[in-house]
Amino acid sequence: MADLSSSIREEAKKLLKKGEADVIIGFEKGSLPLCATPCFIRNEADVEKLIWNEFCGNNLSRYLIKAKGKVGIIAKGCDTRAIVELIKEKQVQREQIVIIGVPCEGMVDRKQIMMRCQGNKITNVEDRDERLLITGDLLNVAVKKDECLYPGCQVCTNRNPVMYDVLIGSTSEEQQTDEFTDVTNFDGKSSEERWEYITHEISKCIRCYACRNACPLCYCKECFVDTTQPQWVGKTTGQTDTLLFHIMRSIHLAGRCVECGACERACPVTVDIRKLNRKMSADVKKLFDYKTGLDIDQPAPLSTFKPDDSEEFMLDI
Repeated sequence: MADLSSSIREEAKKLLKKGEADVIIGFEKGSLPLCATPCFIRNEADVEKLIWNEFCGNNLSRYLIKAKGKVGIIAKGCDTRAIVELIKEKQVQREQIVIIGVPCEGMVDRKQIMMRCQGNKITNVEDRDERLLITGDLLNVAVKKDECLYPGCQVCTNRNPVMYDVLIGSTSEEQQTDEFTDVTNFDGKSSEERWEYITHEISKCIRCYACRNACPLCYCKECFVDTTQPQWVGKTTGQTDTLLFHIMRSIHLAGRCVECGACERACPVTVDIRKLNRKMSADVKKLFDYKTGLDIDQPAPLSTFKPDDSEEFMLDI
């Protein structure tokens, strides 16, 4: 990871020096171990802040819409898929962006590591190839990275950037896996079991909208939950209002969600937000043979019509 950080800094410095980017959106070291935080580099002297490691989980494409001028962005596979969709939806212009693509082996879930450390204070994290050495007060633990990846990273089949101007490092080997096994398993449960699980998860929601605010494809200036004339959804944390919010949001993201996991990472009460979004992605894949963010020239299926589109869902009553 150290080599990738150095290469990223060199490329960022080059872009700023040549005037090919006014700002570089990347990551810098967080204030706590196991954390990397988004940063915005505007001059050559600050490029040394840029890092790349297993904790750079944020989808930085979230910051593109409000960015001014020419923007350089550090982007892994799911980030670039989101960029593709933002370009297709005319929220950003391809000519405005310089994509510094970085292959990804999956991002480590710091919450899982903290649970393994059983509350002991962590003071340092050292990268040991396939492992992380976690040290601290009365703490010396080696953790396998692939055992602590975010759920989305465990089934990701697009670890390499799908679009880039500069590629840092060597491409990663893509996982050959059924990426929707979790959806199939959930569909195999009875309707009562599915309902019980969903209502239990949604009951934890405090309506903070962190999921919406972290999502790169939730960019509406006025969200449907904030509309008052008419008011589509109530503001309470009651079951009906909360369910409506999450169900409608998942429908709005059908064919648009890139499964980056930004929503679940942002949730302060660990709601399994992915469950509904993943179901929508699986259905879009099945009905339209479409996976979000892979082809900049392929129209989104729910914004187009083809005479041979599947209409089976109309009869599913």
